[in-house]
Amino acid sequence: MAITKYHLGCTVWSLKDWVGTFYRDDAKQKEFLRQYASVFNSVEGNTTFYHLPDLETVRKWGKQTPEGFKFCFKFHRSITHQKRLHGVEEDVRNFIDLFEPIEDRLGPYHIQLPPQFSPDEIGKLENLLAMLPSAFSYAVEVRHPGFFDHGRQERHLNRLLKSYNIDRVVFDTRKLHAMKSDEKSIREARKKKPKVPVRFETTGSRPFVRFVGANDPINNEPYLKEWAIIVADWIKEGLHPYVFTHAPDPARQPPIARRFHQLLAELIDIDPMPAWPVEKQDKQLGLF
Repeated sequence: MAITKYHLGCTVWSLKDWVGTFYRDDAKQKEFLRQYASVFNSVEGNTTFYHLPDLETVRKWGKQTPEGFKFCFKFHRSITHQKRLHGVEEDVRNFIDLFEPIEDRLGPYHIQLPPQFSPDEIGKLENLLAMLPSAFSYAVEVRHPGFFDHGRQERHLNRLLKSYNIDRVVFDTRKLHAMKSDEKSIREARKKKPKVPVRFETTGSRPFVRFVGANDPINNEPYLKEWAIIVADWIKEGLHPYVFTHAPDPARQPPIARRFHQLLAELIDIDPMPAWPVEKQDKQLGLF
């Protein structure tokens, strides 16, 4: 994807539901990442929160993606949720070392803290940030209400992140929680996704946005337009944003990402999104 001013992607790439709608009709699972990376230049590495790949798999990921593609691997839950950043020096070192073979493919590591991780524990976060190798970039996601108090606790967090040039993840679930839809995927997403305020202040040089709303681009339009304006301003300021489009139904993510990129292209000079693998297939078949 010839987007050099920012990185755009979805939450996953290994989704069989995309065969015939985003991937080619004949796409096999081993081909998914290569086809995904022909369109998008980044992906949320949520799988590493649950399971760690072996070295052979990591190397394959590097070979299947082009130069400039970035994985944003999420720290394993043993570090953030089970040990809650206590005594995790070796765990963190092993986690980061695992991806050494593809270090040129690494975007910000995603450090998602549990909702129970409160400002009272910020000392543990400070210890973690101090031990992180400075050769890589990181983004921290907080969910405890205390970090959104517009007061001392939130200022403390932001100052801490700024001191290490670490970005504060923005998880925008406003549209998701505002919808009245009784659609199953939306009901389940509302149960799982946090209802946290949105903050537009940047603390690092790589703003990290996670957006989840409706399952179709049209119903997300006001929010996508808002984010296009903000991301365009960030780029003009010399920042390099990472934007990830979620959807309650993961099968619906690519069209939302495409619409966001179209809106952003109306505001700044960026290349159009490449054709999807399934669209290239159709052209080759002479259907267009």
